[in-house]
Order: sequence, then structure tokens, then C-alpha cells
Amino acid sequence: MRNHEVAIVVARDGEFLVLLRAPERGGYWHLPAGGVERGESEVGAAARELAEETGLRVPVRDLGLDQGYDKPGGRVKVGMFAAEAPAGWEPELDEEHVDYRWCDEPSALALLRYPEPRVALERAARLLESS
Repeated sequence: MRNHEVAIVVARDGEFLVLLRAPERGGYWHLPAGGVERGESEVGAAARELAEETGLRVPVRDLGLDQGYDKPGGRVKVGMFAAEAPAGWEPELDEEHVDYRWCDEPSALALLRYPEPRVALERAARLLESS
């Protein structure tokens, strides 16, 4: 069982990227995310998952959130990160996803199924406002 994951909030021009997972993977809207591999750092996993799922290769920033959720077999720790996409950039989706949207904060929050990515998106939005 995977017990350590990362999720990445991607911002561009005041909007946030949400991805639609393929039907066989649950068919819900989520952030780019995935597991931390053995021997890999959280920041390394976040950068790798972002590149694999969207094609975006930029630095990722730790949001400093202690997130996680319980599932059968134990607690899953989730590291939360943020990345900024360049103006005009569009994702190249992998096989895990079938669609994407750029949304303002309220619209992105409404699409996201789980509370952990919502908290991460809110934190990232506040950090962008203050920078």
C-alpha cells in the first residue's frame, strides 16, 4: 500500500489547473498528484509527478501543509506543493487523465472532490496574493 503521496497546485495568470481522472481511475476532478517512490524526496516526487501528468517542468514550492487521510491499512501522508505555469502554457495529459480546466479559485474548489487538495489550493491562492 502506498502511504506517502504528493499533490501539486498549478497556477497560471490567477487561475488553477484541475485534471479529470480517467473513468477507470475514478473519473473525478483532482490536482496533479501521485506517490512518493522509495528513496525519493517529496519535492522530487512532486516535480516528477507534475512532469509526468502534465508535461510541466518548473520548480515546485512546498506549501508547508501537514495533510493526510485514512484508508484501510493505515494513514496516507500527503505533501502539498505549488507550481507556476508560464503564460499560455497548456498541459499535455498522460493516460491517467482525460480532460483539464483552468479555473478561478471558487470554481476549482467546487470541482475538487477531496478536502486535502481544496486546502492546498486555498493556501496556494493566499501565497500568490501575498507575493
